[in-house]
Amino acid sequence: MSFFSVFSDRGSRHAGFTLLELLVVLVIIGLLAGYVAPRYFAQVGKAEVKTARAQIDAFEKALDQYRLDTGHYPSSEQGLTALFGKPTDEPNWQGPYLKKAAPQDPWGRNYIYRYPGEHADFDLFSYGKDGQLGGSGEEADIGNW
Repeated sequence: MSFFSVFSDRGSRHAGFTLLELLVVLVIIGLLAGYVAPRYFAQVGKAEVKTARAQIDAFEKALDQYRLDTGHYPSSEQGLTALFGKPTDEPNWQGPYLKKAAPQDPWGRNYIYRYPGEHADFDLFSYGKDGQLGGSGEEADIGNW
């Protein structure tokens, strides 16, 4: 008997998994995924809403600092870009007020900035997950009012 024949004979009867064992494992994985996935994706939606609220809060602080330096908020035409890059007609600009250009909302759309605002001195908002005015839950608009 050679050295290699000892090893090849020992494992030949139990070399792999049976089809039944593989099916049982796949069913267990499927059940776990069916239970965990809906809970996980519900948390993702909540996290996106919290992220949008946090970004709007940070923009509000930067806009307030802009107003302290210049005496007014940026115009609707200047938008949030005035927080990162100096507007040509603004001699009292002391920015940048943001470390980098304003990011998009968590759903990949630009935030909407209006000055003067309808709800506050300025309106800063996202249309939420659905991208439409109004909505409820995760699809509700998220704003500074």
